[in-house]
Amino acid sequence: MIDFINAVFTNPLFMRGAVIGILVSLCAALLGVCLVLKRCSMIGDGLSHVAFGALSVAVALNTAPLAVAIPVVMIAAFFLLRISESSKINGDAAIAIISSTSLAIGVSCASFAGVTKSVDGYMFGSIWLVELEELYICVPLAVAVIATFIVCYHDIFLVTFDEDFARASGTNVGFYKTVISLLTALVVVIGMRIMGTLLISSLIIFPALSAMRVFKNFKSVVICSAVISVATFILGFALSYFASLPTGASIVIVDAIVFALFSAFGKIAVRR
Repeated sequence: MIDFINAVFTNPLFMRGAVIGILVSLCAALLGVCLVLKRCSMIGDGLSHVAFGALSVAVALNTAPLAVAIPVVMIAAFFLLRISESSKINGDAAIAIISSTSLAIGVSCASFAGVTKSVDGYMFGSIWLVELEELYICVPLAVAVIATFIVCYHDIFLVTFDEDFARASGTNVGFYKTVISLLTALVVVIGMRIMGTLLISSLIIFPALSAMRVFKNFKSVVICSAVISVATFILGFALSYFASLPTGASIVIVDAIVFALFSAFGKIAVRR
């Protein structure tokens, strides 16, 4: 373990990956509680497919991937929210339509431009691919997500639990639902580098579900989810280092083990 700690503090690649990973884990945990409680947890998976499509197009056009992906995914998040609220198409169907279409467009553009290998890293993620320029973009965005969640905590809490009561109390429900969607979009984009399209949604779902197995109070769940998310990232990162496994997959494996442990502990606590 000492070797791993030394590597993190002496190797720039390790350091960049650790900084972004911890911040993304924290952001995903905070928003994950809201998404799971509102039964919208699969929006992360849908937006990750949109992000992959946007990133693939950006690579094919030889432009900055994040500069293209961030606005595209935020627009997609906004429209997903509007479609699920006002259309005859339900939320799950809307996510499936937009995500599959975006993925198909991205793969087609990458194949046509001959850059398929260049975008494979976005499918599964790699903590070793984080560049210094991306660090300068991702860190401020992650800090902004955390700050926004803290500032809007009370209203997000009301909107998450009871939209009717939130409206009656004067809260602009539509605005805060949009805020949650847009923040989720940012987390998905900046987290794809380490988790990939196929695994980023697990970073949103697992910590929240694990915390809910033990705690019932919203604030307690949020805090516990944040602690679990950061801890499982660090453990998963260490596992990938010692076992030579993909970082994203290692994090998900640790998350799954923690979820099983918390589920068992929750059942034992209820029986007592």
